[in-house]
Amino acid sequence: MESNRARIAIDAMGGDHAPDEVVAGALLAQAELDVEVLLVGNPELIEASVKENGGSLDSVKIVPAEGMIEMTEEPLSALRKKRKASINVAMNLVKKGEADAVVSAGHSGAAMAAALLRLGRLPGIDRPAIGAVFPTLIAGKQVLVLDVGANVDCRPNFLDQFATMGSIYSQDVLGTESPKVGLLNIGEEPNKGNEASVQTYPLLERNPNINFVGNAEGRDVLSGQFDVIVCDGFTGNVLLKFAEAVGGVALQIIKEELPRGVRGKVGAVVLKPNLLNIKQRMDHAEHGGGLLLGVAGVCIISHGSSKAPSIFNAIRLAKEAADHQVSDRIRSCYQQTVAVANGE
Repeated sequence: MESNRARIAIDAMGGDHAPDEVVAGALLAQAELDVEVLLVGNPELIEASVKENGGSLDSVKIVPAEGMIEMTEEPLSALRKKRKASINVAMNLVKKGEADAVVSAGHSGAAMAAALLRLGRLPGIDRPAIGAVFPTLIAGKQVLVLDVGANVDCRPNFLDQFATMGSIYSQDVLGTESPKVGLLNIGEEPNKGNEASVQTYPLLERNPNINFVGNAEGRDVLSGQFDVIVCDGFTGNVLLKFAEAVGGVALQIIKEELPRGVRGKVGAVVLKPNLLNIKQRMDHAEHGGGLLLGVAGVCIISHGSSKAPSIFNAIRLAKEAADHQVSDRIRSCYQQTVAVANGE
């Protein structure tokens, strides 16, 4: 295997459909994305899944781990008790420089806690945030929303840091020039919203690292007017899951209604390429998961229900973040900000 390829540690035991769907997505990613996947977990189960999915054991690297963090377990105590659990082992691979990124569809709280314990926060970052990419009304344009679940309650300075990290990610990975940053709120005016929103607004206005364009109301999230939207993790998680549900409902309605009648059946055949494009824009599986920004390494937290296509896209996301050295860019940005503040 070529040493210049991104090495992605996969928590093969995490998720509702692990290890089979996780392994299937990892094998596809290794074949199509030119990455090296390190499958972490129970060797016997992983080997069986590799064979089941038509893979060769000679083409993959399996890293043994003992057990996993169950969804019912409290993250911190479980991580300390199960030091050889798959998510702990995967994070240690990044910490030791043996992997460039981690992908996990397991316990999201455990993944975040493991990243903090094993990798640590970047200097200048008080709280990491999970960023999720949403489709917009403008074809080819996406909006990054953060936080979508890492921090239920947020102080104004947390949101200010989210804006900087999100802007760097949008610029470097999504290719957005001078990303437009918005603060999720119930109105456009600077004095609208709760106390945290009102206090955050002037911080974002003064932030030299971002292009802050004002408040974003709920109807603006998918409009394409913003490239990055910041909010607390409680609001962001509700927004994320609501958007996923709406996307699923819309796709189901299209499937049910379009083929009705002779005209509908003919139209469905003619419009098949367009329907595939609609699915790609609306289906959350196409985005793979969220990037945990603010830790000293690349960590992708995928949906617990992820199947092979979603795992594939999560690995693609991890590769892009690793290739663009997002964590290093955030670190450099804060070092420069501190230097300017100190008059250096």
